[in-house]
Amino acid sequence: MSEPIKFRSFSLSRCIKQCFMMIFDGILILTALWLSVILVNPDFFQRNSSENYLVYFLFIAASAIVIFYRSGLYRTILLYMGLQSGVVILKGITLITMITSFFVFVSQTLHFPVQAILVFWMMSLLMVGGIRFMAKITHQNMIYNFRPREPVIIYGAGSSGMQLLAALNNGGQYLPVAFVDDNISLVGNTLHGIPVYSSLVIPELIENFSVRQILLAMPSATHAERKHILNALERYPVHVRTVPDLFEMVSGKVRVDEVRDINIEDLLGRDIVPPDTQLMGACIRGSNVLITGAGGSIGSELCRQIIKLKPSQLILYDNSEYGLYMIESELKEMRELSGDGSEIKIFALLGSIRNKIHVENALRKFNVRTLYHAAAYKQVPMVEKNIIEGVQNNIFGTLILASAAAKYNVENFVFISTDKAVRTANIMGATKRFAEQILQSLAANGSRTKFSMVRFGNVLGSSGSVVPLFRKQIAQGGPVTVTHSEVTRYFMTVQEAAQLVIQAGSMASSGADVFVLNMDEPIRIVDLARKMINLMGYIVKDERNPNGDIAIEYTGLRPGEKLHEELLIGEQVTGTDHPKIMRAEEVCLSWMEIQDLLLRLEQACDDLDQVRIREVLSEAIGGFVAKESVSDPMLEAQTIEFAALHKDKKIYPLFRN
Repeated sequence: MSEPIKFRSFSLSRCIKQCFMMIFDGILILTALWLSVILVNPDFFQRNSSENYLVYFLFIAASAIVIFYRSGLYRTILLYMGLQSGVVILKGITLITMITSFFVFVSQTLHFPVQAILVFWMMSLLMVGGIRFMAKITHQNMIYNFRPREPVIIYGAGSSGMQLLAALNNGGQYLPVAFVDDNISLVGNTLHGIPVYSSLVIPELIENFSVRQILLAMPSATHAERKHILNALERYPVHVRTVPDLFEMVSGKVRVDEVRDINIEDLLGRDIVPPDTQLMGACIRGSNVLITGAGGSIGSELCRQIIKLKPSQLILYDNSEYGLYMIESELKEMRELSGDGSEIKIFALLGSIRNKIHVENALRKFNVRTLYHAAAYKQVPMVEKNIIEGVQNNIFGTLILASAAAKYNVENFVFISTDKAVRTANIMGATKRFAEQILQSLAANGSRTKFSMVRFGNVLGSSGSVVPLFRKQIAQGGPVTVTHSEVTRYFMTVQEAAQLVIQAGSMASSGADVFVLNMDEPIRIVDLARKMINLMGYIVKDERNPNGDIAIEYTGLRPGEKLHEELLIGEQVTGTDHPKIMRAEEVCLSWMEIQDLLLRLEQACDDLDQVRIREVLSEAIGGFVAKESVSDPMLEAQTIEFAALHKDKKIYPLFRN
């Protein structure tokens, strides 16, 4: 039977249950009074008038019910009674005993045995409190005996582990059987009936208790400490899950018992350097800030970080109606919850960065001081199939935006770039590198706008990330698809990326600075896949384990993909005031050269000539080879048909004014 047995009495209304409990407590108090007297003096009621004592006892019982009611005891659900309810009962019984003592010592007619007062106090505690907790345990057993709980090990015997134990004991899903902790002073102790073991005996615990899950209760541990633990747990056939981080629990967003799968940042072991508050607010606080691509992965996180820094106006710019609506709603909610941020004005602008008139009107109307440009087509295979759209959006869109920023005196222009712009092998990376050179040449041409670009690798949780894909494939039973056994990628959390972008933008000089974020060591994608499979409680199916659970399949590199990405074009790189941000010195083309390339590139787009587009990009970007087009015939046919219909009436004015 999968569902717990339901009893008719439990279906009564809350009010009726409270009335029953009041009557029951009154009977218990009367019984405790009678027994306390009988135990001290068995002949007491035979020698004294029982009628007077009955009125007295009824008054004490009624007082007890009132005290319990006022203390909130009857609002407690029996199944979830805990230490706090025990304290309420103790205080209530003590107060009732004091009232009883008062009547005994003041009354001249009641000859109540003084010794019976202490007996009454103990008897009342035993009856009112003990029966409740026995009923709770019986109730739990009746429920859980019909729904077996899964044995789990709690890793971490600290305060979070204790909270998790209490939460799991009140639930019906997990049965904690052991604590594991690396603190030697805790090993060998018993906490609330659960023994604490060393991590060295985890294999024996898994086998003895048939454990399939280990719950990591260390929310305050650093990512490096978590990575060390996860590397050790990876070899065991268990599903490793974790409690929420400390900030989420303290803020009340989640409960300690809301266990979840391991975050990918725990696998990377990358600790975030606390942001410099001065750098974070330098270009934002009290300013009008515009973010393009505000509904995307990076853009939306920039919005979340920026609104905390109290800009005067926050302008959200995106061509996705849904994405724009979602981030606007979220930011307005954040503004209201902050209490002191209601003065921040939020504007949502639906439009394309290729619409020159719309872009210029936005910068002029809102008097934008700082602009973060995160709008781009970034999926390598998709841009490889849609070359013209990729060029128009990533190159000409950036050109229109940067030219408008210079025209309307935007002080800071921060461009979100990518590691794929370095020695690129694909159209997406080539368009991003070309866009970088546009900004560099504009700065060299005397623009008063401080242009800067921030280059980093893959962002965890962004659209198209391998992590949610792997998790979905594992949940479906596999296989997990990896392009190549040796492929590596840099990874960074979206929160850290957004914070570093903001700080890097604040360090921009009058020239076009290229900031490169320190991504630490690249990660082999196949190693990441193996870790995720193992930590979700499965065994990798391969030649060594033909009877494993989840296989890894290699699909081959997709068009435009490289085995390894890089972050620097040259060797000239210097540090900055931030340990995670470097400044690169790179050679760029002059504005005259960029203008000539842009004219030829625009003409090639008008003529739908993908070969010439690749040739121009190859000429502009050293190392990029103009390979044969790999466009999807169906997608390309649609692009050609659309462009042919509108060739003479261009929707988006590109390079020419």
